[in-house]
Amino acid sequence: MSEQRFGEWIAVRRHGAHVAELVLDRPKAMNAVSSELAARLAEATGALAADDSVRVVVLTSTHERAFCVGADLKERNSFTDADLSRQRPHARAAYTGVLELPMPTVAAVHGFALGGGFELALSCDVIVADSTAVVGLPEVSVGVIPGGGGTQLLPRRVGAARAAELIFSARRVEAAEAAALGLIDQLVGEGQDRVEALALAARIAANSPVGLRAAKRALRLGHGLDLRAGLEVEDAAWRSVAFSGDRAEGVAAFNEKRKPDWPGR
Repeated sequence: MSEQRFGEWIAVRRHGAHVAELVLDRPKAMNAVSSELAARLAEATGALAADDSVRVVVLTSTHERAFCVGADLKERNSFTDADLSRQRPHARAAYTGVLELPMPTVAAVHGFALGGGFELALSCDVIVADSTAVVGLPEVSVGVIPGGGGTQLLPRRVGAARAAELIFSARRVEAAEAAALGLIDQLVGEGQDRVEALALAARIAANSPVGLRAAKRALRLGHGLDLRAGLEVEDAAWRSVAFSGDRAEGVAAFNEKRKPDWPGR
C-alpha cells in the first residue's frame, strides 16, 4: 500500500491498482475542517479526479471516535467577517471536490459525523457506517445553516419533510435510527466500517471503469429531472460507453467465460 500526503492532515492511500483511500487525518481535532484541511482536501480530490487508474474512492478517518466533527469552530471563533468570506470558496471547493469525483465513492463512517463531517459523507455515493456512528446537521444550533451541501443532499436521500425535521431540530441521530431513516446505506459492526467499505470498493472496482463513471454521471445528472429528460441523460451516458473498448472487452469476456481485462477507454 502506497501513501501520498497532501499537507499534514490529508492522505491518499492506494489499495492495489484501482482503489484509493482518501484519509482524513487530523486526530487531535477530530478532523475538524479548518481552512488548511479544506484546501488540502480540495487538492487531493483534484488529483484523484484526474487519475484515470482510480475506479473507486473510499473516504475514511484515522480518529477512533470520529469521522469528522464538521467546521473548525475554534478557528472560526477568531475570524472577522472578512476572514469568513475569504474562507468560503476554499470550504466549498473541499466539499464540491468530494461530490464531483467522477468515480464511485464510499464513505466509511464511525463515531461522530456532524455538520460538515456528515456533509462529506453525504457527498459520497454510498455511506457505510458502524454501530458507533452518530450523524446530524446541527448548524442552526450555532447560528448558521448546512453549507457543505447538506440542505440539498439530505432531502435527496430522505425527502424534504424528513430533512427539514433533522436540519431544523439540529438533532443527532445514532446508527440504528440513521439506518432506518436512510441517512446511511449499510450498517456494520463496531470497528468494521473501513474494512467493509474497502471490501465494497474492491467489488465495485472489478467492473468497467468506463461503465462506472458513465453510470455515476447518469445517476447524478438525471436525479430530479422528469422521466423523459432523465432518459435522455441515460441515453447520452449509454452512447458514451456503447462503442468503448470496455464494452467490447466485456462482451468478449462474457462469451469466453473469463474475467474481463478492462482497457479503461
